[in-house]
Amino acid sequence: MCQVDEDYHDQFEHADPPSVSKKCVKCKEATAAVVIRARDVYCRGCFKEYFIHKFRAMLGKNRIIFPGEKVLLAVSGGPSSCSMLSQVQEGLSQNAHKKLRFLPGIIYIDEGGAVGQSVKDRLRMVAELQAVFKATGFPFHIVPLEQVLDLPSSVVMKAPSPSEQPASAYKAAVDNFIQNDSSSCLTPQEQEETSLPDVQESHTQLLQQLIGSAKTLTAKEDLLNTLRQHLLVHTARTEGYSKLMLGDNCTRVAVKLLTSISLGRGAQLAQDTGFSDFRYDDVIFVRPMRDYSAKEIAYYNHMFKVPSVFIPNLDTKKTDKASIQHLTETFVTKLQTDFPSTVSTIYRTSEKLQTACKSSSTADHSDRCLLCMCALDTAHQFRSTF
Repeated sequence: MCQVDEDYHDQFEHADPPSVSKKCVKCKEATAAVVIRARDVYCRGCFKEYFIHKFRAMLGKNRIIFPGEKVLLAVSGGPSSCSMLSQVQEGLSQNAHKKLRFLPGIIYIDEGGAVGQSVKDRLRMVAELQAVFKATGFPFHIVPLEQVLDLPSSVVMKAPSPSEQPASAYKAAVDNFIQNDSSSCLTPQEQEETSLPDVQESHTQLLQQLIGSAKTLTAKEDLLNTLRQHLLVHTARTEGYSKLMLGDNCTRVAVKLLTSISLGRGAQLAQDTGFSDFRYDDVIFVRPMRDYSAKEIAYYNHMFKVPSVFIPNLDTKKTDKASIQHLTETFVTKLQTDFPSTVSTIYRTSEKLQTACKSSSTADHSDRCLLCMCALDTAHQFRSTF
């Protein structure tokens, strides 16, 4: 039997676990207040600077959002999307070191009708989110999911693609933005909140009937995600937004990657989990929070009082094996507890994935799926073995 600890105990040095009493790894002076990873310990000030810099660097590195462009922030009320909203608010403040230059708006999709919430509970949650949105000063739109039943067919049709801009277009847009002195991003009229439209009981029943037509919870969650995306794209188009910012964090991207593979969406992984998604042509999905883990976001929201609202969904209080999505999330989070590099490894793998089929941005309308708008991967290529 192995007797290392018994016979050779004095010859081995045991590493001490990270402690908050250590000094910050960045400033080397202040006492660490948060432990992100084994050797990544930060004080309060350095952690905030690190968190903000990562968000600005993600946007600056990709250069997809141009100065003066209207960007719609999809906020679900959860910690990740609320943290994204806080970062945009911080970046547009007068004291920001590298100030953001786009024009933000907020959208919240009220899915209470799909999960069977009462009208009273839906109004209470909307009121809590309205208080959060009003504090930002950004224009916001609260849209019930029932409106997806009245969407025009243009949502599932190919929109006219914007003309491609050269690499120098971003610098020209920056210069033009500075010359026009567009520091006042929002006008008083744009800051007025959008009132919640009346939801008819018949529409709620039709929505519940549609969701109930899916036989399994896996299919229901997939259908709900598709309806949500269609409503987000339609709102962005009607309100004049060219970019749609999502709050998917690193943990969510890792779960979505494994879930998509399990659901047979391997050919669409690059679009489902990448930083940018061009499948809708005129509205581009952007995921600036995909470099943050759920742990980092939870620490930041707790330390700097970022408000969030808990909103139940279809898998709330369900067992781990109720759906493929919930089972995958439970598997990844539990594995992350014992092996802290699990999420980052899956995430780094997702960055290297590329679709082998025709890109959705170049595929014809007949070659696209009417639900997810991705290119169909039904073409078979035969290769001779002789």
